[in-house]
Amino acid sequence: MKITSNPHRGGQKLIEAAPFPSTNADRVAELLNKCPAAAETPLVTIDGLADVDALWVKDERGRMNLGSFKALGAAYVIARHAAEASETPDHATLTGRIYVTASAGNHGMSVAAGARVFGANAVVYIAETVPESFADRLRAQKAQVVRHGVDYAASMEGARATADENGWILLSDSSWDGYYDLPHTLMEGYLQMAAEATRQCPEAPTHIMLQAGVGGLAGAVAAYARSVWSDVPQIIVVEPDAAPALQASIEAGVCVFADGPDSVMGRLDCKEPSQIALNGLARDADSFLTLSDQEVVQHLPAMAAAGMATTASGGAGVAAIMNTDVCQALGIGQGARVLCIVSEGSE
Repeated sequence: MKITSNPHRGGQKLIEAAPFPSTNADRVAELLNKCPAAAETPLVTIDGLADVDALWVKDERGRMNLGSFKALGAAYVIARHAAEASETPDHATLTGRIYVTASAGNHGMSVAAGARVFGANAVVYIAETVPESFADRLRAQKAQVVRHGVDYAASMEGARATADENGWILLSDSSWDGYYDLPHTLMEGYLQMAAEATRQCPEAPTHIMLQAGVGGLAGAVAAYARSVWSDVPQIIVVEPDAAPALQASIEAGVCVFADGPDSVMGRLDCKEPSQIALNGLARDADSFLTLSDQEVVQHLPAMAAAGMATTASGGAGVAAIMNTDVCQALGIGQGARVLCIVSEGSE
């Protein structure tokens, strides 16, 4: 466990060329209201997992029947493209377009599902280590699956090169120098989850625990939470200690690559942060916390017994609040009202 207090809180961008995350949740809701599968996910009050007054968990496991919050990201971008192309978009609106991405998990499913619904094609690059069962899930959404490289970074390089060679649309859930427009819109899609949570919470939380890989979920939710609740909640970003990309970047004051061993938190095992998310979290988050695999995995059975079965990636935020050392270090105890997100279902 390592905790870094954010010295940039409330300040300026760390990456001047990159934007801050969007907070325009109304734009998201307007489009999603046209989607039959876009029902709200529940906010569940869970007793007994942490020594706090209230533990509220936003349950994203059933989001749009795709199993994670990622359904709100890439699929939202593609739906917006369809809405821009036609006043009455249908299954043929984006025929001929090809979206390409790299994925270690649910982002690829969102790209594949969005493309399928509107008649586009999806090509998803996955690393050699990604289970074949995930490749099969992508193929069930009509995506073409390409295995490339030993890790996510290598598969993303393959996707970027293919997009450049063929003129395809690269749709990543991260952002880097010169690549901002699509990931900014993608993160905007996550605001639906944040807007629902702010409506569903009976009062403002005192603490929000947000797990992060490249930081898209955390950056979007933190930005919206600040727009609604201002400085009331303490916002804590949770990463694997094998991939402390955001924490290391906050400490350095610049975007850095944080290399390390593989983590069981595979969806969070990202070595370089999204520049948009980094800008937002430098402004909005109070602390950056890293946990070991064991510090997360040991709490998964209790989460499952409480009705929140998930992966180490999906439950990292809840695991943080279940860790007594974390709570002691952050001063979280009786009187605290904590909001967490279970971001994906169990595998």
